Amino acid sequence: MTVELEPQPDAGFLSVRDLRIHFDTDDGLVKSVDGVSFDLERGRTLGIVGESGSGKSVTSLGIMGLHRSKRAKISGRIWLEGEELVTAEPERVRRLRGRSMAMIFQDPLTAMHPYYTVGQQIVEAYRVHNPQASKRAARTRAIEMLDRVGIPQPDKRVDDYPHQFSGGMRQRAMIAMALVNDPSLLIADEPTTALDVTVQAQILDLIRDLQKEFGSAVIIITHDLGVVAELADDILVMYAGRCVERGPAATLFDAPEHPYTWGLLGSMPRLDRALQERLIPVRGTPPSLINVPSGCAFHPRCPFAERTGGRSGTERPVLTETTAGHHAACHLPAAERHRIFTDEIAPLL
Repeated sequence: MTVELEPQPDAGFLSVRDLRIHFDTDDGLVKSVDGVSFDLERGRTLGIVGESGSGKSVTSLGIMGLHRSKRAKISGRIWLEGEELVTAEPERVRRLRGRSMAMIFQDPLTAMHPYYTVGQQIVEAYRVHNPQASKRAARTRAIEMLDRVGIPQPDKRVDDYPHQFSGGMRQRAMIAMALVNDPSLLIADEPTTALDVTVQAQILDLIRDLQKEFGSAVIIITHDLGVVAELADDILVMYAGRCVERGPAATLFDAPEHPYTWGLLGSMPRLDRALQERLIPVRGTPPSLINVPSGCAFHPRCPFAERTGGRSGTERPVLTETTAGHHAACHLPAAERHRIFTDEIAPLL
């Protein structure tokens, strides 16, 4: 069954339909996001995975309304709680940003201003959306949020600068700032990058606990399948600006449908079984988003492209539903994909 791309604002708390974000550059048109659609319900977590340059972060910034430059060409529809964001006035999106939707950026050291204390920045984020709040009340709120995310001695650390925090503490402070207004949508862009493994686990546990407390919908942007395995209810796999597979996390890990997803899983270290072979990397490199290959963008790297009778190089595959809630964009017949995965791929994972 072909995926329905027509606008359906009632399909979910967050509904994205045929989102395209292109950038005019001196070298040509960069198709960073080229027709992505998905729904997300309140209280659930969506993991968006893919290699660097696949369009994950651009998608999240598009939802946040942070692509407003003249070079950006944005089309499609984004509904948040029934309100359309793509065609909304920039001032309206700015008012929603921070209150209804918030983002944890990849590098909190560069995302936070070095000249202001952590407390001042959290206070500012709070008072922008609560102008009636006094400075004293806002500071109390900042201390409360720092304590909630696990910062020790929050009443003292609130006056420290970002460079006085460790990497894990900065990320916690960034989470506190993002949640200070109780947003209903939280987007975390590579929230555990460059953190120690133990700190990564703490941050993931924190996001999970806070989601339960606030009832937020969460989008996790990452290239680490271990992170989405830990947190996500549903997974969207992106390649060259497009969605190549989407479905429930359990289904996608147990019975992935797309050769690119097979490659990602083969590249992931496993600790739950004996190591028999070296990791199997996805051969080749991601394509230029200025010159995306014709047909299936993955076909130059796909070891099974020759089994499609030439369709991979000429015809763009349509995202279709193979089982309930599980979609894939591949020219290989579903039965053939199942056979390949069961006989050739699964024994190697």
